[in-house]
Amino acid sequence: MRGLVADDEEGIRNVIREYLEFDGHTVAEAANGAEAVSLCRMQKFDFIVMDIMMPVMDGFAACREIRRGDPSVPVLMLSARGEEYDKLKGFQLGIDDYVVKPFSPRELVARLGAICARSARAQDGGAVRPAAFGGLEVDPAGRSVRVDGRAVPMTPREYDLLFTLVQNKGIVLSREQLLRKVWGNDFLGDDRTVDTHIKMLRSALGPYRGFIVTMRGAGYKFEAV
Repeated sequence: MRGLVADDEEGIRNVIREYLEFDGHTVAEAANGAEAVSLCRMQKFDFIVMDIMMPVMDGFAACREIRRGDPSVPVLMLSARGEEYDKLKGFQLGIDDYVVKPFSPRELVARLGAICARSARAQDGGAVRPAAFGGLEVDPAGRSVRVDGRAVPMTPREYDLLFTLVQNKGIVLSREQLLRKVWGNDFLGDDRTVDTHIKMLRSALGPYRGFIVTMRGAGYKFEAV
């Protein structure tokens, strides 16, 4: 697989590149966000490792631009800051995972492998048929959602979370179950990640936000009323 590593610190880029190449990947490098965007416009990457704090264009702005051209490329974001706001902003932009510096290169490679595998499964789409719940239309195979006839853009993780809930309509899924089904068994985050994405998903569904029901102390379920 071919990946892009964007970080203004050459030493960090070198370490990540060495571990990724040892894992069998080919790697391109960018020293700032603008350079990363330019490279993504010229070629397609299978995954991106993106630092937040970079000159010229930061990682958030670069990720936003890259997502416009390739909304499905897996993105792992790096940052020396671990504030919840930064994580939330990154997830709202559609990143797939978030690693705080200093980090273990082996863990980073493992996380990349996990998100790339999940992305590949999501691209496959499965054999699940489209479903409609009043004005909410969900098409897992086409990875599309429409609200009252209007296409609703979502991050890849929001799609996966909604499809999982819809496929288990009426069944309460715990946060741990949703983490396993949507993020994978090797995801190293905590169950607050689910709550954050549920909040964003409800916002995207607008008038149908109530279809995602919180079961206090148990988890969430999809229940069209």
